Amino acid sequence: MGALLGQEIQQDHFDDAAFENFATRLRDETKLLKRWFDQGAFDDREIPQGGLEVEAWLVDRDHLPAPKNGAFLDALSDPLVVPELSQFNFEINTHPYALSGDFLSKNADGLKDTWEKCRWAAESLELAPMTIGCLPTVRDDMLRLETMSTSNRYRALNNQLMRLRGGAPLHIDIQGADTLDFRTSSLMIEAACTSIQVHLQVNQADAKRLYNASMIASAPLVAATANAPFLYGKSLWAETRIPTFEQAVTVHGFRDAAGRQVGRVTYGTGYVRQSLLELFLENLRDFPILLPSVVDRPPEEMAHLKLQNGTLWRWNRPILGFDHQGTPHLRIEQRVMAAGPTPTDMIANMALYLGLALALGLQDDPPEDDLPFEQSRANFYAAAKDGLDADVHWMHGKGNVQSLLLNELLPAAKEALARRGLERADLDYYFDEILHRRVLTGRTGTHWQRAFVDVHGSDFQALTARYRELQDSGAPVHEWEV
Repeated sequence: MGALLGQEIQQDHFDDAAFENFATRLRDETKLLKRWFDQGAFDDREIPQGGLEVEAWLVDRDHLPAPKNGAFLDALSDPLVVPELSQFNFEINTHPYALSGDFLSKNADGLKDTWEKCRWAAESLELAPMTIGCLPTVRDDMLRLETMSTSNRYRALNNQLMRLRGGAPLHIDIQGADTLDFRTSSLMIEAACTSIQVHLQVNQADAKRLYNASMIASAPLVAATANAPFLYGKSLWAETRIPTFEQAVTVHGFRDAAGRQVGRVTYGTGYVRQSLLELFLENLRDFPILLPSVVDRPPEEMAHLKLQNGTLWRWNRPILGFDHQGTPHLRIEQRVMAAGPTPTDMIANMALYLGLALALGLQDDPPEDDLPFEQSRANFYAAAKDGLDADVHWMHGKGNVQSLLLNELLPAAKEALARRGLERADLDYYFDEILHRRVLTGRTGTHWQRAFVDVHGSDFQALTARYRELQDSGAPVHEWEV
């Protein structure tokens, strides 16, 4: 779902004065941010950094979602593991590392170590953790306000979302092999969607190109990592998280150049032209304030700007952060990839994103000059719907995304990371043994789930039980049998 927690706030209801006060502080902080961009004030490191967030589920012995993240987090007591929107979910964070040397091994070791701790803590409560884009056994009657995690921020998000909608229920309408069409009166369906988010810290000079490259890379990424074909018993998109999340927080906003309503979960309105400042200006100018929680902090901490940005879930989101000395830095948060199936698969997916961002973002000819934004956007939704079967337009014409990955993008991503000095043995393993074999066979998490249903029928508890068994084995998804 995507790091909904972010900054905790002190209240969940707001008066008109709070909105006015927040708007003033947001304007002042955005002006200061513009000054930082003009001055080149951001951390300018030669070697970028990367980090990972993984959202996960808790299930009980019947493989139904278990609303017990409070007890689980207490038993675990690990600052790297935090709550998510629903009591069924939690999030794992990894430490950021420089993109060099044993970067992939360090991330893999850290994630696997934390995952084993999560398994131990869950087992002590007769539960199990799972990473999957949409849990096949979750039902609409489970995702209610009663199972929301305890947080003023979550309650306020729901209250303000419904206020902006004038109390009108959300309409979820997804067309796939089946049709899911229903209405709901809270944002809790967002909790049905779990993902990984990869963070790439970039210097100011490269940020524009790397951000646009991240957008262009979103289509092949979502195709190669799809793991969410079912929701509420319906067979929908290869990556059903995408339309579900977009429709879960629908509010009237503004229209883009093509006349489309732009939601708070969005692919975006266009490529970045000059700098990431454009996105923060769009945050100020075009998106209504959702959480006007005013705090007594100096403008240099950007508390209100960061809170506003945290209530907008672009599939590629700009992030403003600070180091321990208070120096600001820029990050790109890539949000299109589903959680799971295994830690090995997720580290491979992380490598694929980082390699594609560097390969496309630092090549001599900017790919955004040759691939119009509207075509990049169409590629993304085609890949989310059809996975590796999708046809996409690329710089050299139209073709199948599976072939594009095999023949061009996987080698280019691997080579881009090799130029950064990542260990060759790690790259050989994650690209050749994991990603290439997965894409070549077409055996993504989505493919495996659909194959299971084809063989065993629509027994989603049996599917979830078998998925968990194979996940616990540690074998990457392309090796799974149904």
